[in-house]
Amino acid sequence: MFSLWQQVVLTCRKRISGYLEQLNLFVALFVTVVMIYPLSVQAHLRDDSLHSLPPINSYIVKEVGSSTLLMAKDVDRPVSPASLTKILTCTIAIESGRLQQEVLITPESTMVEPSKAGFKPGEKIKLLDLVKAAMVNSSNDAAFAIAIFLSGNVDSFVVAMNSKAKMIGMKNSRFTNPAGFDKGIYAGNTSTAGDLLRLTEYAVKNPVFNEIARLDKAVFTEETTHKLYSLKTHNKLLDKYPYAVGIKTGYTTKAGACLIARAIKNNKDLLLVMLNAKTDRWNVAANMFDTAFLANKPDPAWIVQTSRDDSARAGVHVIREQSKTNTLSSVKAGKRKYRLSKVKLRSRRNVLALSKTARKSKHHALAISNSRNKVKRNAHALTTTIRKSKKHELASTKQSRKTKKKVTIS
Repeated sequence: MFSLWQQVVLTCRKRISGYLEQLNLFVALFVTVVMIYPLSVQAHLRDDSLHSLPPINSYIVKEVGSSTLLMAKDVDRPVSPASLTKILTCTIAIESGRLQQEVLITPESTMVEPSKAGFKPGEKIKLLDLVKAAMVNSSNDAAFAIAIFLSGNVDSFVVAMNSKAKMIGMKNSRFTNPAGFDKGIYAGNTSTAGDLLRLTEYAVKNPVFNEIARLDKAVFTEETTHKLYSLKTHNKLLDKYPYAVGIKTGYTTKAGACLIARAIKNNKDLLLVMLNAKTDRWNVAANMFDTAFLANKPDPAWIVQTSRDDSARAGVHVIREQSKTNTLSSVKAGKRKYRLSKVKLRSRRNVLALSKTARKSKHHALAISNSRNKVKRNAHALTTTIRKSKKHELASTKQSRKTKKKVTIS
């Protein structure tokens, strides 16, 4: 009897130890999967870090007076700068030394759309007030009136604009008009984020420009009739971001939403150029400024170099013919992008597979745990049965002894 129960107990112990070994194996596998999964996700996120950046064709953020770029993307990519062109127009006007002179508004300068102050032919406006109207309200009639007043006609002023741009160091820019139009007879008005940053850094050295660039409203009167003009800014960043100090907004259908902004905080003076923003440029600009103010050094994730195929596409409207070298480089870049997309797809599949394995391991571990509990209960039941059997056996032995004594006595 004892040997039978000993065999049963030994068998149960072996089964329990076997289950424990399996449980340990699956727990180790589960822990491994749990550790690998976050690393895989982190690596995947690093691969996609550039795609999480704001949807902007090109941008640049830099501290005034520093040669280090804090943020940059496609800084040499030629695009339409829209009304950011007026910064160059107004800079030329400020440097002319004629700001207090009266400007006769001509019919040609009023035949522009869509953004304008509403000047009438024959009115006389001070050159300084025209600069305010062009910078603050982005008035196209003010920009054309400045050009005609300073150079006699628009074409001559455009020559002066391009000459000034070269002097400043704007090597990748070409201007066709003083306002920033980019269609019809004014097609080809292009610049880059890098060039516009050079222009702005040059312009902010002038105190008159700085004073005008930070205005949220331009108020002035016509010199003869004293008609009052009150023009508001389009720059919503002045209300949204407490450290913003102007400078210029721009928009056309081709150029998209553009912005050159300046912000000063804790003696840190930053300039931002944003071209063709396909999102809320005000919130994005505020976030970029906050990031730049907190950064002690450039963040590599924000420094995006222009790819060869992007540069080629951007220059189509300026250079009509592409060389075979550029074509081949574009094809290679496309293949690289295709290979990268396949790698990312595999990475995502691997992450999903690991996730499924982790779930299965959890279920399996729970099943083993349940089985282990059942084995423990069965073993406990067996132990209880053994104890009862021993008691029964002892009781039987005592009873047999008593019976023997009775038989002997009788």
